[in-house]
Amino acid sequence: MAGLAASPRARANHQLLAPGAIAGQSGATPGFRLVDVTNAAGIQFRHHSGAYGGKLLPETLGSGCAFLDYDADGWQDMLLINGMDWPQHKRQRTTLRLYRNNRDGTFSDVTRRAGLDVEMYGMGVAVGDYNNDGFPDILVTCVGQNRLFRNTGKGAFTDVTHSSGLDGRLAFSTSALWFDYDRDGLLDLFVCNYVKWSAEHDVFCSLDGKHKSYCTPEAYRGETCWLFHNRGDGTFEDVTAKCGIFDTSSKSLGVAMLDYDRDGWPDLLVANDTQPNKLYRNQRNGTFKDVAVEAGIAFSAEGKARAGMGVDAADFDHSGLPGVAITNFDNEMIGLYRPAANGTYNDVAVQAGVGLASQNTLGFGCAFLDANLDGALDLVVANGHIDDTVRNIRGNVGYAQPPQIFLNNGQGKFQDVAASTGDGFIQPKVGRGLCYADFDRDGDLDILMTTNNGPAYLYRNDQQTGNHSIRFRLTGTKSNRDAIGAMVRVEHEGSTQERLVKGGSSYLSQSELPVTFGLGKRDKIDRVTIEWPSGKPEEYKSLAAGQSYDCIEGKGITPQGHF
Repeated sequence: MAGLAASPRARANHQLLAPGAIAGQSGATPGFRLVDVTNAAGIQFRHHSGAYGGKLLPETLGSGCAFLDYDADGWQDMLLINGMDWPQHKRQRTTLRLYRNNRDGTFSDVTRRAGLDVEMYGMGVAVGDYNNDGFPDILVTCVGQNRLFRNTGKGAFTDVTHSSGLDGRLAFSTSALWFDYDRDGLLDLFVCNYVKWSAEHDVFCSLDGKHKSYCTPEAYRGETCWLFHNRGDGTFEDVTAKCGIFDTSSKSLGVAMLDYDRDGWPDLLVANDTQPNKLYRNQRNGTFKDVAVEAGIAFSAEGKARAGMGVDAADFDHSGLPGVAITNFDNEMIGLYRPAANGTYNDVAVQAGVGLASQNTLGFGCAFLDANLDGALDLVVANGHIDDTVRNIRGNVGYAQPPQIFLNNGQGKFQDVAASTGDGFIQPKVGRGLCYADFDRDGDLDILMTTNNGPAYLYRNDQQTGNHSIRFRLTGTKSNRDAIGAMVRVEHEGSTQERLVKGGSSYLSQSELPVTFGLGKRDKIDRVTIEWPSGKPEEYKSLAAGQSYDCIEGKGITPQGHF
C-alpha cells in the first residue's frame, strides 16, 4: 500500500537491531513450567454446550474466557462463558462464572453477587470500560441476543442491553472486541457473526447418509459483522453499513486489533471460516477498507480460503510491524504471516517451524506472549476438533488434542516445547478459548484455557531461568480510560520491543490489558515510550526491571512494587 513504509512510526521502528538481539537461544528447554492450578485455585467450572444428540451447529464451537480486573483492585479476575440447554431439551440451568482474585493464588465464585447468574447461550466475551468510569464492562456474545453488562463499580453488573440500543438483533455471534476506531476517547464495539443459523432451520448433514452429523459452514449463508459507535451517552449507533464493513459473505470467528499501517489508527483483522479473511484498514474518516487480498492475508499461499478460527497480531520478529497468527482446520496448518515493509504479508509458517507441527491439529484460541521472558514473543495455541468421530474418518487426527507452545528463538524459528512444560498442560483436550494474565503478580504470564463441553484450565507459569520482566498498566485521560490502542515501546541497549494495548484476539476470549515485556537477564530498561491514542507521546527513562508501573496519561508514571 502506498505510503505504508513512509509513515513516521514505521520509519522509527525499522531502526532496530536484528531480530533476537536480546532473545536467548531456547533449544528444547523452555525455561518455565506450566502448572495446572485449576483445582487449587478454586475454579470449578464446566462448559455446557447443550448437546443432546441433535447435532446443532453451535454445540461445537464454545466457549470463551477473559481476564479482567472487574473490581479495580489491581488483581486480575476471571470470566468463563457458558452455553445452556436448548429450550426444547431443558434439563439444567447453567450460567457464566465470574471468579474474583483473592490475591493469594485462589479465586472465589462471585457470579451471583455480581448479578451475572443469567442464563444465555454464550459464546465469546469482550471487556472494556465503555463509559470511562474506571470499571470494566462486559459484552457477552451469544447465539441469539448478545448481552451488555455495565459495571456499577460496586461489585455488580447491570444488564443494559436494551437501554444501550444493542437489543433487537438476533444472530450467531462469536468473537468481539472494544476499540476506539475514531479516537474520540470512547470505546466502540465490533462483533463477529458466524452464519445465518437457527435451531428451526438447522440443516441435516450426514457422513453416511443416515445419521445426522455436524455441518460444515458451507451448509449455511454467511453473515455480516457489526460495528457499533459509542455515542458517549450510554447508547450505541449501528454504523455497520456506513463504515464499510457490511459483508454478508463473511463467516467470522476471530478478530484482532492491530495498527497495520503504523499510522496510529486501529485496524482490524477478521478470521473467517471457509471465506477469505478480512483486513479492515482504518481510513481515519469513520470508514474502513478491506485490504486483505492485496496484503496477501486473505487466502493461504495456495490461494485458498482456509477455516480461520482464532487470530492474534503482534511484532514477533522485531521488525517494527505487526505479524499475524491465524489458527485453521486440521490439514490446513496455522497461518503465520510475517510483515513486509510495503504493507504485504508472507505466510512463513512452514519455514518458521509452525506449519508442519500444526498439520494434524485443529486450532482455536491463540496468543502471542513471552512465555519464558527472554524478549521474543512465543505463540500459544489451544487445539481440539469439532467432531468426536473424527478418528474414524482420519486416523491421524483426534478429537481431544494437546495444546502447543511455539517458543521463539528470536531468529525467525519456532519450536513446539509444550511437552517440556509439564504433564498437565500437554494433556489432550478439546480446546477452544485461550487468554493470559499475570494473575499472581509475579511478573510472568499465566494461561487460562476453556474446552468444549468440558472444564476450564488455569496454568500458573513458573519461571526456571531467573529472567526478568517489566509491566505497565495504562490509564487514559484524554484517550479512552483503558488506553486501548496505545503503543508501548521499550528500548534497552539498542534493542526494541513493543506491545499494543488491545482487547479481543485469540478466539472468543480476551487477555489482560496491562502489558508485559520479558527482559532476559537485564535489570533495567533505558527508555519506555507510550504513544497514546490521543496522539500524544510520553517518554520515561531508566526504569528498573522486576516492577510493575502505573502510567496515567499526562500525569506520569508510578512504580507499584516489585514482583
